[in-house]
Amino acid sequence: SVTSIISYNFFGCSSLVRIKIPSSVNSIGENAFGECVSLVKIKIPYSVTEIGFRAFSRCLSLKHIIIPSSVTLIGDYAFYNCSSLTKITIPFSITSIGNNTFEGCLSLKRVTIPSSVNSIGSNVFNECTSLEQINIPPSVIEIGSRAFYGCSSLAQITIPSSVTEIGNGTFCGCSSLTHIIIPSSVTKIGFRAFYGCSSLNQITIPSSVTEIGNETFCGCSSLTHIIIPSSVTSIGD
Repeated sequence: SVTSIISYNFFGCSSLVRIKIPSSVNSIGENAFGECVSLVKIKIPYSVTEIGFRAFSRCLSLKHIIIPSSVTLIGDYAFYNCSSLTKITIPFSITSIGNNTFEGCLSLKRVTIPSSVNSIGSNVFNECTSLEQINIPPSVIEIGSRAFYGCSSLAQITIPSSVTEIGNGTFCGCSSLTHIIIPSSVTKIGFRAFYGCSSLNQITIPSSVTEIGNETFCGCSSLTHIIIPSSVTSIGD
């Protein structure tokens, strides 16, 4: 008869290892399992359509979770600092990944983003230091600021031609990134977009770009040459 797990229902239950959510539940509320630091595994039933703000925030022992295709909304910070989470598959029912959703997931190595997603929020994979591989589908038109900040294991990434702007600090601190192709759809490269990408040795800026922000390539110690197109009218400090 339970239809929702309300906000803070199991917050801070530090000895909780497993839980079974009944198929009558359609929403998991704000911080419902936040700070359940011993929770290893949880199965979300197909009845659930919404995972709330910080729902599983700081579930430090959570290694794997399957998000069913019934889920249409994942709240900001939903899996924040789930430092043992190694992989996650986002279902086709999701169109937007909220801010800071997987920030601090230090063990996350692989993420699958479906072609239904059109927006990746700010700080989504911030400090996911083990993230090695991610495919951004051509459906994505917006990548938020600092989305991949500090992803120090990320060696390569393809930006789809649907994206028009590389936001502030998007790839800041991606110290394993060796090369990147910026599509001709991009018109602006933001502040510190590639700051500290110390392995970056090759980058092509297309003639569509008109603005390059402050400190964009600061700390790119392996970059030997770069060609700035005549279309650029503003280059930051």
